[in-house]
Amino acid sequence: MSNATRRNFLTSAITTGIGLQVASAAPATKNLEMPMRTLGKTGLKVTVLGFGCMTTSDPAVIQAAVDSGINYFDTARGYQNGNNERMVGAALKDVRKKIVLVTKTPSHSAKDMMANLDTSLKELGTDYIDIWHLHSREKAADIPDECFDAQDEAVKQGKVRFKGVSFHGGHSFMIPWLIEKKRTDVILSSYNFTMAPEMDTLLAQASNAGLGVVAMKVMAGGFRQNKPGSSLYDRLKKDTALPTALKWAVRNKFVHTSIPGTTDLDQLDENFKAVSSGWKEDDAKILAAHLERIRPLYCSMCGGCEGQCSKGLPVHDIIRYVSYAEGYGEFALGRENWKQLNDDHQAVRCGDCSDCTVKCPNGVKVFERVSRAQELFA
Repeated sequence: MSNATRRNFLTSAITTGIGLQVASAAPATKNLEMPMRTLGKTGLKVTVLGFGCMTTSDPAVIQAAVDSGINYFDTARGYQNGNNERMVGAALKDVRKKIVLVTKTPSHSAKDMMANLDTSLKELGTDYIDIWHLHSREKAADIPDECFDAQDEAVKQGKVRFKGVSFHGGHSFMIPWLIEKKRTDVILSSYNFTMAPEMDTLLAQASNAGLGVVAMKVMAGGFRQNKPGSSLYDRLKKDTALPTALKWAVRNKFVHTSIPGTTDLDQLDENFKAVSSGWKEDDAKILAAHLERIRPLYCSMCGGCEGQCSKGLPVHDIIRYVSYAEGYGEFALGRENWKQLNDDHQAVRCGDCSDCTVKCPNGVKVFERVSRAQELFA
């Protein structure tokens, strides 16, 4: 999508309904109302603001989220080398029956998936998972039928209530494909203001087909942790863009909940206030300006660079890893993902190429971003 089209998309965004039910609030937010929506055919009533636990290390923040009325919590088997599930389970043990608990498996075989599930149940301190996602699946080849079969078996055994699939890219294929397969209850998809307007249509199709729709990467790379002193990021000092980006995502009535990463009480408070205040027409101007600032840095996973790298690098994934480090302030998470690349890809250095063959249609400075990942993680 052209720059002009994307700006027009932002400035034409309008307020949509945000639900009829309202969650209770903790003292700090007692005068604010948190909308709730129904998570597709699951029938689960979830707060529009959920809690992404991936970058959280303080259980007190999770407990404060519960006190504020948030009831949707998302983790994964691999987060923080497996330690995240343990912390999340301990933080939520006293309210387990009152919340929706979500985790994910990275495995691609039924045997490994079931082993992952048993480990997750143990670490989370629970006997069932509300939603169990196949983690980060971008194409059909990432989900052999045995993965769906394993999910079905987990439901049959009573260890899982509902089945999900998460994906960062490949939306135009994955969403219609999952609708057609009819083996999934919930999708977890990246969705933010940098993405093409067609995403709204795809999410509407998913919701209308009965799928629960959960939005991740709503902050478009974060850039919440940036500090003065870096010429690349001096222009990205904290402003109102991030809470506005969250408001933009949940303005869409087909997004049933969202899982922005939340690391401290200030971010929790900021997120709660943003969602409860609702989308306003002037917010589009804030995001249009922010889009121009982050354009060289943030990959929207549009797939436009697929197959362009002469060395075969998964460019969009690598740019996502460096965003974890520099956008979210999570170096360990970025390096952890980097180390999952095959050895040949980890050994590539962009500086060895005479010219970069990858041209991003959205203006991301691919050579700079991938080179930065190599500098940080290699």
